[in-house]
Amino acid sequence: MVDLQTQYQHIKSEIDRGIEEVINSAAFIKGPKVAEFQAHLEQYTGAKHVIPVGNGTDALQIALMALGLERGDEVITPTFTFIATAEVVAWLGLTPVVVDVDWDTMNISVEGIRKAITPKTKAIVPVHLFGQCANMEAIMAIAKEHHLYVVEDACQAIGAKYTFADGTTKQAGTIGDIGCTSFFPSKNLGCYGDGGAIFTNDDALAERMKAVANHGCFVRYHHDFVGVNSRLDSIQAAILDAKLPHLNDYIAARQRAAAYYDKAFAGNEHILVPEHELHSTHVYHQYTLRLVGVDRDKVKEELAKRDIPAMIYYPIPLHLQKAYQDPRYKAGDFPVAERLMNCVLSLPMHTELDNEQLEYITRNVLEAIG
Repeated sequence: MVDLQTQYQHIKSEIDRGIEEVINSAAFIKGPKVAEFQAHLEQYTGAKHVIPVGNGTDALQIALMALGLERGDEVITPTFTFIATAEVVAWLGLTPVVVDVDWDTMNISVEGIRKAITPKTKAIVPVHLFGQCANMEAIMAIAKEHHLYVVEDACQAIGAKYTFADGTTKQAGTIGDIGCTSFFPSKNLGCYGDGGAIFTNDDALAERMKAVANHGCFVRYHHDFVGVNSRLDSIQAAILDAKLPHLNDYIAARQRAAAYYDKAFAGNEHILVPEHELHSTHVYHQYTLRLVGVDRDKVKEELAKRDIPAMIYYPIPLHLQKAYQDPRYKAGDFPVAERLMNCVLSLPMHTELDNEQLEYITRNVLEAIG
């Protein structure tokens, strides 16, 4: 699904040099490499503040902790997403309120958000699923109307750009009050372990989140509130800082691979290729098909026989997960998500795909479908 080894060989000298500098300095925690990467990521994204943390889940948790929400407050998020989006909401004693997604983009439904708002609603966590932004202009308008926070889950969409009706362009994760991203190795910008970051343009929220991530400290050994311990280590920062200048090239390579897939599958009645959100670019963290009129699982099995990996993201929506069973929801409540769980199939998508590999994959997908 992803070829990190070949990618590493292309920038081996840059990666190795950064790691060696950290080892020679012995500044493994909060060293200068972390500060350098933070500054470079602020420049790349346009975010006023970037706060490096331990992983994407930590980023989401710290963001919600910084908002001062109270137990029982409701947070709206899509049901069709990775579990971490709702996990941190529940872990903090908040109430996750899940809504359906749009069939075309698989991103959170704006109409679903509107219907889910109650007097207890305090925040919306839209997920920029698979690499493109949700409908942020509409979401921000709803948030403004109802005085809600917006925390973007941009863990799959770093580098994606959203253009507003007035022509203003912002990067995924820099539109809402707070944005969160992950540097899991398979991400478009991935490290060689765990890592994440938080974005905000709000000075007060930035200071609060820095303190939350540092045991609740504004001043060392003075703990003003209960926090957590979450930080990006220096070696991972060095790796990410070496990769960051290549991120736009990585995105372009993924987009070229996606264009090849799109062309190869065009016109096939059983294959729906990824649809684009009207105002967002797509950075293709995943290339996810919707298969109609065929047995998705059998197609996956046939591809495996031909040494082609394919994955199902995500086989069970949040409202059907055992850990999140809730009398408010039942099977059938979110028909789009439940349809998607039975038909989505993600193909290999990474920076190193060449035409020979793409031809082999697409030919065998078409043969498997019949």
